[in-house]
Amino acid sequence: MLNTNGVTIRFGKRTLFEDVNIKFNKGCCYGIIGANGAGKSTFLKVLSGELEPSKGEVSKEKNERLSVLQQDHFAFEEYTVLDTVIMGNRELYKIMKEKEAIYSKPDFSEEDGMKAAKLEERFAELDGWNAETDAAVLLNDLGILSENHYKQMSDIEAKDKVKVLLAQALFGNPDILLLDEPTNDLDLKSINWLEEFLINFENTVIVVSHDRYFLNKVCTHIADVDFGKIKVYPGNYDFWYESSQLALKQAKESNKKKEEKIKELQDFIARFSANASKSKQATSRKKSLEKIELDEIKPSNRKYPYIDFKPDREPGKEILQVKNISKTVNGEKILDNVSFSVKHGDKIAFLADNENAKTLLFQIIAGEVEPDSGELIWGTTITSNYFPKDNNYLFESDLSLTDWLRGYSKDPDETYVRSFLGRMLFSGEEALKKVNVLSGGEKVRCVLSKIMLSGANFLIFDEPTNHLDMESITALNEGMSKFKGNFLFTSHDHQLMQTVANRIIDLKQTGLVDKEVTYNEYLGME
Repeated sequence: MLNTNGVTIRFGKRTLFEDVNIKFNKGCCYGIIGANGAGKSTFLKVLSGELEPSKGEVSKEKNERLSVLQQDHFAFEEYTVLDTVIMGNRELYKIMKEKEAIYSKPDFSEEDGMKAAKLEERFAELDGWNAETDAAVLLNDLGILSENHYKQMSDIEAKDKVKVLLAQALFGNPDILLLDEPTNDLDLKSINWLEEFLINFENTVIVVSHDRYFLNKVCTHIADVDFGKIKVYPGNYDFWYESSQLALKQAKESNKKKEEKIKELQDFIARFSANASKSKQATSRKKSLEKIELDEIKPSNRKYPYIDFKPDREPGKEILQVKNISKTVNGEKILDNVSFSVKHGDKIAFLADNENAKTLLFQIIAGEVEPDSGELIWGTTITSNYFPKDNNYLFESDLSLTDWLRGYSKDPDETYVRSFLGRMLFSGEEALKKVNVLSGGEKVRCVLSKIMLSGANFLIFDEPTNHLDMESITALNEGMSKFKGNFLFTSHDHQLMQTVANRIIDLKQTGLVDKEVTYNEYLGME
């Protein structure tokens, strides 16, 4: 069991949260949620012991092992993949290396033999004889081929490093598991596997994630970082969201009734306080007025942008035909005779065995890359706009945010442009920031502003939820759901895929699969 007792974190004059008292119980999975900057990752660092609290303490049983998902993907470059996973249990790995050193000594002494015997005893207690097999099973389950298990970490692809570090965190059945954004950069199969792993995990899990579907699937509790506090609620993310919205609504309605009563009393006092015949009644009402206190509804740290894609014109019947598109990159054929037609009302989610295939196809449809062969036939009423997976090239200037967005607006009026920035939470001085210093999440919100300004009726989105917080993802989900035009999109956000798409196209290596079903229905077919 992991406990926090009066934990407070301050940076200078700013208090992230204070007096946090939580008991994290065995068998439970706690989802840490909160606005960007609220202190979610900081809280995990406090729990892991990486960061000392300003006040209070974190405690756990002495014999309990705590495991953390490492964030530095290049911290283990000189180690093999298999060793990196086993290092998840530091004591076990240390014993393994000590044993190897003793047994490799040319002058093996009696003292060495006694030390080796003690190490072997502890090694067996830690289930060391199964360590390599257990590590290999985790790697295989996450899609790391056996041929890569003995390679150096420096020799494997970036997408596989992420999986190795996840395997490291999960290795050896830790008593307490801390995961900061574990689904980032994982493919859908790996995310599904992780969900099942955590559902069946019998110890304590504490996870930070922006993936709503993931939190709903694995969490038994939600720890909400807001108002400078951390409060734990039973249930998954949806249960927390619906409950919190209901509580806020009830509080507002209660205050509204009180405000109406106060107004009624104030009006009465103003009208009759000077009237001698009713002065006693007015005095009584004044006393009633003084007794009414509005419940304090603290402003949440959470800020929801307003995302609404309004096409300038309705699309006609002819939308888009993609005919026999092929493309080879660096000698590898990424797209091979890809053909499909987009119909009126289609919102198509794309999957692919090769992640690059989706991005390349979207770049071709957006007109940013020429295909080797094939053609695109657009309907005459169609106007399109594109959200690229890597948007950095759009921000290579020292323009202010307002001037940058003005370049994409049909109406150059600053007030008009700023209204779109305001919707995306860039208000006041924020709108004057230089675009080349924006964070990843800020860039995404800028591109969404640009797309809203376009008035296009055909939108192409390549991983639009990357770098966004939960509130922005929720707003984007709502904006995409109510859009009246056509979408082609790809995302690792399960809930977005399920609630927006009415058709799935899977670019498999064996050929294109095209089904008019929801995302969950498609997964059930496989």
